[in-house]
Amino acid sequence: MEFKNPEQEIVRFQRRLAVASGFVLVIFILLFARFFWLQVVQYSYYQTRAEDNRISLVPITPNRGLILDRNGVVMARNYSAYTLEITPARAGDLETVIDGLSRVIEIQPRDRKRFKKLLEESKNFESLPIRTRLTDEEVAKFIAHRYRFPGVDIKARLFRQYPYNESASHLLGYIGRINDRDLDRIEEKDAEPNYRGTEHFGKTGLEQKYEFELHGQTGFEKVEVDAGGRAVRVLSRVPPVSGNNLTLTVDFKLQEVAERAFGDRRGALVAIDPASGGILALVSVPGYDPNMFVEGIDPQNWDALNNSPDKPMVNRALNGTYPPGSTFKPYMALAALEIGKRTPQQTIFDPGFYSFGGHVFRDDKKGGHGTVDMYQSIVQSCDTYYYMLANDLGIDNIASFMRQFGFGQRTGVDLEGESEGVLPSQEWKRKHFKKPEQQRWFAGETISIGIGQGYNAYTPIQMAQAVATLANNGVMYRPHIVKSIADAKTGVAVSIEPKPLRTIPLKPQDIETIKQAMIGVNREGTGARAFAGAEYVSAGKTGTAQVYSLKGEKYTEGHVAEHMRDHALFIAFAPAEQPRIALAVVVENGGFGATAAAPIARQVLDYYLLGKLPKAPPPEAAAEDEGD
Repeated sequence: MEFKNPEQEIVRFQRRLAVASGFVLVIFILLFARFFWLQVVQYSYYQTRAEDNRISLVPITPNRGLILDRNGVVMARNYSAYTLEITPARAGDLETVIDGLSRVIEIQPRDRKRFKKLLEESKNFESLPIRTRLTDEEVAKFIAHRYRFPGVDIKARLFRQYPYNESASHLLGYIGRINDRDLDRIEEKDAEPNYRGTEHFGKTGLEQKYEFELHGQTGFEKVEVDAGGRAVRVLSRVPPVSGNNLTLTVDFKLQEVAERAFGDRRGALVAIDPASGGILALVSVPGYDPNMFVEGIDPQNWDALNNSPDKPMVNRALNGTYPPGSTFKPYMALAALEIGKRTPQQTIFDPGFYSFGGHVFRDDKKGGHGTVDMYQSIVQSCDTYYYMLANDLGIDNIASFMRQFGFGQRTGVDLEGESEGVLPSQEWKRKHFKKPEQQRWFAGETISIGIGQGYNAYTPIQMAQAVATLANNGVMYRPHIVKSIADAKTGVAVSIEPKPLRTIPLKPQDIETIKQAMIGVNREGTGARAFAGAEYVSAGKTGTAQVYSLKGEKYTEGHVAEHMRDHALFIAFAPAEQPRIALAVVVENGGFGATAAAPIARQVLDYYLLGKLPKAPPPEAAAEDEGD
């Protein structure tokens, strides 16, 4: 039998107890250190985390700024309405949910298609509208059945509204849901925090150009939530600040008169105040209803707009490029005077054609105009005069002079997407053609340039800026649409003061010669029928631009397919002695400028200068008598 040594056992026990005590002490030290770290060192961090779990920041979308015309007519505004919305991440099977909702509230096929499109463009946790603008009865019906639809709720949202539908649609533009391209613009402006909770962004027109003025400042609410994420109470609120209001230089009534004057024809009109560059009307027809885009346009309407042969989505005033036709002749004549190639009294004989390099360039009047000086060349729109003049000036002199008037250059108007157009020259041809044989400029190409044909291609806004500059004796302003921006916080409107871009050094007597000839156009020339009985003196020039070459055959409008017919153009300013308005009109495939474009200009000038609304379409000029 073996006996244990009590002393050894005691030592052993004490040793184990010391180790265990040391281990427990270390554990407590570690726990205390961790406790100190969490409760003292990391106190602020974990307090914030706890508050974040308890408190949610809910963004409040601001009211978008209004857009008003120069007289206070509201052209774009907001209204509040209830929407039925689904959060896909919380709703389960979407088809089942939507089918169930359709038994409570009417959901049409177009609502489903729009929702599907939004779903493809959105994140899964976002709330997406399946129905908008619910009636009070529909809201009450859903609330009674809400318990059956997790992830579905009623929300009050602000909607953009364009009260005049298609009118001024290309000018105003529209808003749509934010996409990746819009996010890039927001990041460039470092404005991400201000767009939390915002779902819409300006896509075109003024809505796009002035997005960051119109958007406003997002507010927020601090909301206490329970463990299930449900709101318990609002702790504090920072209200949103509405977007700034835009007041335009545009006269909306004038805009309407101009749009109606086109009827069902395609085309564009730009009217400018020559003394400031303020745009009085900017028309592109046909237009579209921007209200269709606010809630997300359905596929059928989108396809109809994009596939229409009339191209209603194209802003013809800024993006359409057209040969100017005979509206180019006053500038050609002015170039001749300034460069010294012609005097007002110098005449040519027009037999009805001009032969150059073995090619015959025909005048539009059979048998010609006979002996013609500069005044008559503009009033009667004599092509032969300008064939000869173009050859005498040369392409580079023409290009250099026309560049001063802004032809072939973006005007810098405060809208996105302006086209540059084409001001032809030897340098332009070298840059735009690849093959060496194509890069060479031929003298014969200059001839057609003189009557506004050939490679010439300009936007209506360029034509309007040029005639406004001529009306203003060579002082050019940048065309602009926004007159002032009213700060939503202070209510103070900051005016956008016009500044001249440049002053073209023109001799006063040369300008006066051209102006008198343009007055003659509307008194006794190609514009006389359209301006018969006018109570003011106006200056103008008709133009007809060839779209399709008939290879020497006679042009007869009724025998040519509509899309092959000539474009009709007209430029004008009035009153001639002290111009308050200058404009350019293009009617696509309209035929003669005197017939289609000049009467539109007459209606616009009558309203702007006299306040007269047209009672009936003005008399059309007889094409065979007046040409152009």
